[in-house]
Amino acid sequence: MPLSPVTKLLQHCKQALARTGFVLGALVATFLIARSTDAAELVMVEQPGCAWCARWDAEIAPIYPKTAEGAFAPLRRANLRNMPKDLTLSRRVTFTPTFLIVEGGHEMARLEGYPGEDFFWPLLSGLLQDHAGFIAPSASDPDTGHTHAAPDTAHDTDG
Repeated sequence: MPLSPVTKLLQHCKQALARTGFVLGALVATFLIARSTDAAELVMVEQPGCAWCARWDAEIAPIYPKTAEGAFAPLRRANLRNMPKDLTLSRRVTFTPTFLIVEGGHEMARLEGYPGEDFFWPLLSGLLQDHAGFIAPSASDPDTGHTHAAPDTAHDTDG
């Protein structure tokens, strides 16, 4: 797997610090490099002809990388019939789409099926918080980079 730009930068810092005798800095950089390889990812297991996968692609895929969740757990796609060999699953994937929270190649949690846009975000955020250490930004804080909105409940038709 190619190294991310952050990992390359951390490796460069580690080498520079080690050459100049800053042992503590080199140890910190080593820890950060090790942690970056274990970073969370969202693995979407799909298959050709999956209508719910297509719906997720239309409703979520364009904005996912722009969200706090997407920054924390970048999307990786996998085909149900040709699962990546580097994933260790808690059990076989049966349904598509299935969303796996993965750290260091190991499944930490899963969401089976796509429940629609309004339910997907809180379910995903909860799984990331409970199993991967994600800290959800406040939906009311415009400075957090949280790009998806909570369901709109302000439309009261009684009157």
